[in-house]
Amino acid sequence: MEDHIHHNHHEQYKRVRSEHHSHDKHAGHSPDMFKRKFWLSFALTIPTLVFSPAVQNWFGVDWSFPGSKYIPAVFGIIIFWYGGLVFLKGAKAELADKRPGMMTLISMAISVAFGYSLVSTLGIVSGMDFWWELASLVTIMLLGHWLEMASVQNAEGALQELAKLLPDEAELANGKTVPVSELRTGDIVAVRPGARIPADGEIVKGSSDVNESMITGESKPVKKSVGTAVIGGTVNGSGSLRVKVTKVGSDTALAGIMKLVAEAQSSKSKSQILADRAAFYLTFIAIGAAVLTWIAWALSGESADFILERVVTVLVVACPHALGLAIPLVTAISTTKAARSGLLVRQRMALESARNIDVVLFDKTGTLTKGEQGVVDIVSDDTDKLLRLAASIESESEHPIARAIVAAAKGAKFKLADVKNFSALSGRGAKATVSGKTIYVGGPRLIEELGATLQSKIEKAEKQASKDGKTVVYVIEAKKVLGAIMLADVIRDESKEAVGTLQGMGKRVAMLTGDSKGVAAWVSRELGLDEYFAEVLPENKAATVKKLQADGSKVVMVGDGVNDAPALTQADIGIAIGAGTDVAIESAGIVLASSDPRGVAKVVTLSKATYRKMQQNLAWATGYNALAIPLAAGILASTGFVLSPAAGAVLMSLSTIIVALNAQLLRRLQL
Repeated sequence: MEDHIHHNHHEQYKRVRSEHHSHDKHAGHSPDMFKRKFWLSFALTIPTLVFSPAVQNWFGVDWSFPGSKYIPAVFGIIIFWYGGLVFLKGAKAELADKRPGMMTLISMAISVAFGYSLVSTLGIVSGMDFWWELASLVTIMLLGHWLEMASVQNAEGALQELAKLLPDEAELANGKTVPVSELRTGDIVAVRPGARIPADGEIVKGSSDVNESMITGESKPVKKSVGTAVIGGTVNGSGSLRVKVTKVGSDTALAGIMKLVAEAQSSKSKSQILADRAAFYLTFIAIGAAVLTWIAWALSGESADFILERVVTVLVVACPHALGLAIPLVTAISTTKAARSGLLVRQRMALESARNIDVVLFDKTGTLTKGEQGVVDIVSDDTDKLLRLAASIESESEHPIARAIVAAAKGAKFKLADVKNFSALSGRGAKATVSGKTIYVGGPRLIEELGATLQSKIEKAEKQASKDGKTVVYVIEAKKVLGAIMLADVIRDESKEAVGTLQGMGKRVAMLTGDSKGVAAWVSRELGLDEYFAEVLPENKAATVKKLQADGSKVVMVGDGVNDAPALTQADIGIAIGAGTDVAIESAGIVLASSDPRGVAKVVTLSKATYRKMQQNLAWATGYNALAIPLAAGILASTGFVLSPAAGAVLMSLSTIIVALNAQLLRRLQL
């Protein structure tokens, strides 16, 4: 499809994509790449362990044969260059950035193990080689990084999804079809019913209702006629249109939103995960401990071989398998747990930081509400009879409001009456004969036209409905108004509980909408929100998030439409309602698979539990190192205890098992 997408959009997407990657320590990496490297390294690690003299000694077996001692060396060298190279490159990038972290620590351990094992195998120094340790270290770290990357999905797809909103081709008024990229200002394009409008323009012929909710967030289709503007990417209703192109390429509304998404993505600060921070300090501790070990044993007059073995042991045990798995294992389990609860985690940092949020900002249309018109109130002496009567007449109509009234009657399981002589009254409503009486259903213009009078309670309800931004439909017999039906964007049944639960957690709950202040005030009252922002244009949604962040508040944005994409990326965490558009989903860190806003509270609960497990695992993993490094250095040598590389490796394995078992406990969390 991209062949036909406008050149400017495509170029902007590519540019932002490259900027995104340039800030990523895993630039050019993918879960599949780590997966491939892990499985091959794992396969080679098995014979490396089996034929390692040290491992055979532990189990009291002897499987050696002439030349078998070189098997671990051959496979160890292959694993170092095939599996370990990715860490060496990562370390280079970390050091260039002056932020040594996990990659540096892994690289230091495997490089030292590689160099020492090589000189040991060649007989240059006397001592035990570390090929088995090198192989298992690389393999476990590849597993950790595979799990880590598989848990995270890049948000870069948002720009691609935005570009996809434009159709591949446009039909010119003369019937010729051209790629959208070839459209020029002033071209006249034909837009058929149900088709996407290919570029920003002005209607020169025809009229229709256009669904702009993907761009503006406005829940109702907008009436468009000659002289009114239309936006590229929006969906035409049932009318045929001729549109004069007024903007193309980077000037279009869609390109503007794309630019905002790009800016919000590129301006997000780089977050360091806890393990990287621990690795940062551990790198200096390991180097410092190795230097002190060298100096201390040199001053005591020990042999060069003994000193070298101590230093190597310190540097190898400094790279904890447990630390490499502490975060990825918890992440993998928590994201699986989340998925089973309908929470799809695309960015690990989003789940990690959800525990600290202060404000939950919901988009209204399609998130707290269903994004479709529905009956919200009826004013009449007999509400059931009125709804049945209105639905009987409106069942003949295809208008969205008519369909909403019919749906309400069917939902209440009313049997519709027989209708005769139905006729649509253009722009006013409809009339028909029911049980021999002529009944009218329509808006305020119909009341004026018929000279009908309103009862005081209907008039009072109508005034309040107008303030709330509701649509009012009257049912009239002769000149008497039998009652009024109020329609609005229907609030989801789950929204009140969702808001209440979050407020119970101490979070401020706010709402953002492109709809009028009246509509926003009504929804806010119904749900008991702390605050709301109404009549917010798409380009100002991200600015509203910034305003909430100005006092240091951590903001979660929950939305479903294209117009929410910049705000989702600007927020500290973006959560997309799954029933929403691909763009919103691509812009969000977390996606709610259903359209149930109660999932936001589940995210906070899971985040707290996940963070707790990460802290426990990191405390154990780094605690192990705090103990293992001095023992490896030989601090208890005076008592006759020296931690051998083999014993260090066993401790390391035990530490990894404990971390893995602790992570498994997260599965018991109830969401």
